[in-house]
Amino acid sequence: MSFLLRRERRAGAMFPSPPIPPNSQAGGISSNYAHVDLSRTEASLQKVAVWCCVNLVATIAETMPLQYFPRARDPQPLPSWLADLGGDGHGLPDWLYQYAYSMMLRGNAYGHVGSRDSRRGTPTQIVLQHPDLVHLLPDQDGAPHWWMNGQQVDADKVWHRRVHPAPGQVLGLSPIALQATTIATGIAALQFGYQWFKEGGHPSGVLTTDNELDKKQADTAKQRFMAAIHGRREPAVLGGGWKYQQIQIAPDESQFLETNQFTAAECCRIFGPGFAEIFGYETGGSLTYSNIEQRSLDLLTYAVDPWLVRIERALSDLLPRPQTVRFNRAALVRTDLLTRFKAHAIALQNQFETVNEVRELEDQRPVEWGDKPTAPPPAPAKVSPLGGH
Repeated sequence: MSFLLRRERRAGAMFPSPPIPPNSQAGGISSNYAHVDLSRTEASLQKVAVWCCVNLVATIAETMPLQYFPRARDPQPLPSWLADLGGDGHGLPDWLYQYAYSMMLRGNAYGHVGSRDSRRGTPTQIVLQHPDLVHLLPDQDGAPHWWMNGQQVDADKVWHRRVHPAPGQVLGLSPIALQATTIATGIAALQFGYQWFKEGGHPSGVLTTDNELDKKQADTAKQRFMAAIHGRREPAVLGGGWKYQQIQIAPDESQFLETNQFTAAECCRIFGPGFAEIFGYETGGSLTYSNIEQRSLDLLTYAVDPWLVRIERALSDLLPRPQTVRFNRAALVRTDLLTRFKAHAIALQNQFETVNEVRELEDQRPVEWGDKPTAPPPAPAKVSPLGGH
């Protein structure tokens, strides 16, 4: 992201704006704590809760198995172009992480279309772009024009998907921009704590004496004391009425734990219900988790699933109907051995699964006779009230 971004004014003039810094530099702790600047959205990732929510969804989208259904039921390997949709050799999982990252922080995902299907006209290569380097700008007549990396791009070369749409607007709403005050409050509290401990926000101790000292004498005494204890762990010995008292701050006062906890929960709520509870932030409720399986179900149901559905729709739109792609959500819900085997037994009994399908889920080799549905058990014989059949 080292190139300059140029924006178009309504009058048609062009002017440069600062380049986007790498993620390792964006949002770094600054020496100026008077203002938290969220104009660069990556700065919001300083708040741990924001990073955790975005990284959780993006990582699940990256690692969860994605199944391709050319027909109604039977999953098949992904088409070669879809398996590397970005065309950069990093594969679809890397593309999915970028897509979820962009959607959650900006509310929009942008891609440059590299190629299209000759028959359907749908994209077969989409190179995702950094959202800060893409702009939709009107000309003097109000007609929209797309700009990528400082250059105007034809509309048919732009692939755009949005979340949080608003009436009358082409672009989706950015969660970070909408909730900047909440996020900035949390970051400011963290930065103040950093300044307090690392940049001399308070003295480490007080050196006192009963004698009257002018400024020069006080500075000399302080320098001699600091020189005597610098790099040493031995106790200091003072005479002549000198006393040293270390200043200690209670953690709940210096770290502002309540403020951090409250803003963390609020930041989690920005991305949907369930995130705050998943990460253990106190939200005033009494929600508890009985086991890991229940926690995984809550994570999938309330927090992650809406984002997964959006990804499934975006990818399925690239395929001819009725072809679809779906995440294998069972990979997220981990159950204990006994629960899994009971579920398999019920599925086999009711012909929902075959033996080989069950064996595949359990990482077992298929058997020759395992592709046919298991025959249902015979119905019990009816017995008449008189004892006959």
